[in-house]
Amino acid sequence: MSRTPKDPELASRLSRRNVLGVAAGATAATLLSGAAAQATSPQGGTSPGHGHGHGHGHGKGRAVLPPGRLGIQLYSLRDKVSTLGFAPVFAELEKYGYDEIEFAGYTQGSAGAITLSQLKRLAKDHGLNPIGSHVGYYDDNNPGAYTFAQNLTKVLDEAEALGLKHIGTASGPFRYGSTVDGWKRAAEDFNTYGAAARKRGMKFYQHNHAEEFSFATDKPKVRLYDVLLAETDPDLVYLEMDIYWAFCAQFRFGKRADGTPVPFNPIDYVLKQPNRYPLFHVKDGTRNDAARDGYDMTDVGDGDIDYKNFLSRVTARTDRGRTYHHWQTEHDNPVESFAFARKSSEHLHSLRESRCGD
Repeated sequence: MSRTPKDPELASRLSRRNVLGVAAGATAATLLSGAAAQATSPQGGTSPGHGHGHGHGHGKGRAVLPPGRLGIQLYSLRDKVSTLGFAPVFAELEKYGYDEIEFAGYTQGSAGAITLSQLKRLAKDHGLNPIGSHVGYYDDNNPGAYTFAQNLTKVLDEAEALGLKHIGTASGPFRYGSTVDGWKRAAEDFNTYGAAARKRGMKFYQHNHAEEFSFATDKPKVRLYDVLLAETDPDLVYLEMDIYWAFCAQFRFGKRADGTPVPFNPIDYVLKQPNRYPLFHVKDGTRNDAARDGYDMTDVGDGDIDYKNFLSRVTARTDRGRTYHHWQTEHDNPVESFAFARKSSEHLHSLRESRCGD
């Protein structure tokens, strides 16, 4: 079950928002987030990424966020972990209503030494389920590197000690270059890591940035991400879609180098193989066609990625009785990381499915 935020003010805000009508909800949104109220409207055929995130889906319907599945990538809070330590950070996340955490290293410069068993216990004490972790893919110039390629057994030993169900990398599969054959070789690596993780009861996963959706240098009509999907065993290699970077890729790589349009919608990859995407990164961006990536990263709920639509469609694609997706909020460089974490939880908890008359 999704936990009610222990922060009294936040809990009362969420409770109040849940019972407000749509018209009142727009006013409440102004009071709660300080953002200008946006008129709510049915999302019909709007594609994800082309509607304003704030103002979408507030009101009475069923919650879009699956219960018990809100997490956060701790990289977003690395400044607080390094100065305060894990305990105060986990206490804040518990207050904000988070259910899960995803690691980006097990110390992150944490104030004071901490063992894996202590870290696991600390998370449990705050009701936080460690769901996954990011580890480097390779560092071929350093045999002692803490990566899958150089120290697979140690990586899996420590993930197992933490009780993780998923262990993955945010490194792109560029170890052997950007050719089709290069990515086939990387896929072989990933299959190897996936098989080893599976023997431990874990799932190996890869987290994308925008470049994974670029085109092979030797075959410019072939999208590299499609090579990765085709060449990895779906029973061994899973994906964590970073939704923000996927929409940036939609902007950057929606046409080939010769200008030929090859549009794609990130959610189509998920809906085609939903079981391959157990994890997601939920980060937001405001559309900016003058920027390289087409978006400027911002706090969840302040941008133009329509998470009501995205979560609703992914959840509807699966059996509600056995939802297996995990949603991790993230911001690479938040202005204030605790404020980001709190605002993100509030926004995602507030999203409601559209109903007739909404």
